[in-house]
Amino acid sequence: MNARTAVTRRAKTRRYALTGLAAATALGLAAGAGWYLGAPAGRSGAAERPATAPAHTSGEGGTVIPYGTADAGHTLSVWLDPRCPYCAVVEKGLGRTFGELADRKVFRIEYHFATFLDGALGGKGSKRALNALGAAADESPGKFMAYAEALFTHQPDDEKDDKFGSTATLLDLADRIDGLRTPAFNKAVKELTYMPWVEKVSSAFYTSGEKGTPVVKLDGRPLNVLSGDGTSSVTPAEFTELVGRAAS
Repeated sequence: MNARTAVTRRAKTRRYALTGLAAATALGLAAGAGWYLGAPAGRSGAAERPATAPAHTSGEGGTVIPYGTADAGHTLSVWLDPRCPYCAVVEKGLGRTFGELADRKVFRIEYHFATFLDGALGGKGSKRALNALGAAADESPGKFMAYAEALFTHQPDDEKDDKFGSTATLLDLADRIDGLRTPAFNKAVKELTYMPWVEKVSSAFYTSGEKGTPVVKLDGRPLNVLSGDGTSSVTPAEFTELVGRAAS
């Protein structure tokens, strides 16, 4: 089954939804609120280390990764799960446009992350990918944006494939970004330095009121950035028009 067919079969749900404390996928899989709430804290070792946030984060506990200047006129809030195929559709179609508009100070981006698909599908790829994204953010906002693009571009075709649970895979993708493979980045990915922070970010999603991913909002107003069947995003031009209407 090719990637487009797989996504089309899941299009009835358009995106992964989290209702109460259950994350259900279009495959009929269900779990508690993910491994964050359902597994013993000591299992990840996260509880044994302080939840130090990466540099260049914001919000309570550093659970938000911003991109752009604080004096931008508007805020684009984006919620993603690294294993969510619909998130990959949005990021592959609009991620660079998000960054370009932020560079022009049309808005400042605030990235929020969920990891509930680890619980729904099994595995650890969402959390380990987010740990690596935190390590990239610690290097610089620009490297975070580039690494996020690499992750979503190379997301496995089958969301049950826990490819991002592999340290080797995460480091290999980092090789695609000039200057990202610093000793600090390598150490953070290999030693899961930011996993306590990942747990805080995951918890913040559950208390945010959002029910699934992807979610894109401008100043709190939802923007519909997926096509009717969920297999593609709106075009960059259409997104820019959406932003213009929402900001007026």
